[in-house]
Amino acid sequence: MSSLNLSLTLLLALTCLPGLRAQSADLPPGPGQAKMKTACLECHDSGIIVQQRLAKAAWTKEVDKMIKWGAVVDPGDRDTFIEYLSANFPADKEPYVAPRTATAKKK
Repeated sequence: MSSLNLSLTLLLALTCLPGLRAQSADLPPGPGQAKMKTACLECHDSGIIVQQRLAKAAWTKEVDKMIKWGAVVDPGDRDTFIEYLSANFPADKEPYVAPRTATAKKK
């Protein structure tokens, strides 16, 4: 593949990425939402967060694990993250179901 073709392919792929991110599920409003977007969506699509249903202890372990793995979370915000996740994605809440996309009809 020529370098021009490779460059055009990469450019096309990069222009599609914002559209893919725009289709992901939104994080619910609330204290901590903006910081969650900044810290978590740096590496993850929001869909991976909204599909989770965990107890507060499990969210605590998850937040601590992500911090250990390099998530940029101010130590003073740790509890805000845990409270936000526990309130919006508790273990006893129905799981998130992603909207279905239209499929072509078979003939």
